[in-house]
Amino acid sequence: MSARQSFFDADTLKRAVASGDADTLVAQFSDDAEMEMIDQRTPPSAPTVLRGREAIEQTMRELFSRDMTHEVLQCVVQGDHAAYTERCSYPDGNKVMSMTMLDLRDGRIVHQSTVQAWDEGHPARPEAGDFSAPADSQEMELARLDTVSVGGMNVIRMTLEPGWRWSKHMKERVGTDLCMMDHCAFIESGTLRCRMDDGTEITFGAGQVACVPPAHDGWVVGDQAVVLIDWKAGN
Repeated sequence: MSARQSFFDADTLKRAVASGDADTLVAQFSDDAEMEMIDQRTPPSAPTVLRGREAIEQTMRELFSRDMTHEVLQCVVQGDHAAYTERCSYPDGNKVMSMTMLDLRDGRIVHQSTVQAWDEGHPARPEAGDFSAPADSQEMELARLDTVSVGGMNVIRMTLEPGWRWSKHMKERVGTDLCMMDHCAFIESGTLRCRMDDGTEITFGAGQVACVPPAHDGWVVGDQAVVLIDWKAGN
C-alpha cells in the first residue's frame, strides 16, 4: 500500500446502518476495536464492553436480525473522531434513539461509545410469541438461545446444559471477563448459581424469578439442564 488508509468514509457507515449491512459495518472496525454501550440495563458504572472485532460482529448481526428499521440522522467527522445519531423503529411504533462517538485510527474505528434509550410503550394490539418458531436461534457449546419478538421487545429462552459455565463457554466469545448483561428471568427448570464481581453468590431454582445485574459469572449446578425465560437481556 503506497499510502496510509486514513480516510473514514462516513457515507459508507450511514448506508451500512440504514440497510442493516453487518458485513460492511463490521469492516469499518479495527481488529482490536472496543465497543462500549450505556443504557437502562447497563448504566455508566457497569457498561457493556465488547473487545475485538469478532465480539462486535456477533452483536451487530444480532442487532440487525431484529425486526426494526435503522436511520442515521446526523453524522460528523473531524480528524480522528466521528459522531452520529441513530433512530431505530419497531413495527409497533416503539423507537430507540442512540448517540455514538467514534475514535478513529488509519480510517478505522478503534473505540465506539454508544448511549441509547428506548420507548417503554405498549403494543397497539395483542401479540403472541412462539418459541416453537423463534425469530432467531443460536447454538453454542452446551447452550441454546431462542428469541421471540413480542410487544416491541425480545424475549429469550436459554437452555443451558449440565457443565455449562459463562466464564468457560462465553468469556472468549463475548470478549469480557464477566457477563455484562442485565438479566431478569423465570427459571423453568434446573439450578443456576451466579457470582458477582464482589464475590457475592446466589443460587436460583425452578419456579423462581432471577434478577442479576451486570458483572457476574454463572453456571449450571447438578445434572439437570437449566431452562429460563429472560425478558431483559435481549433489549
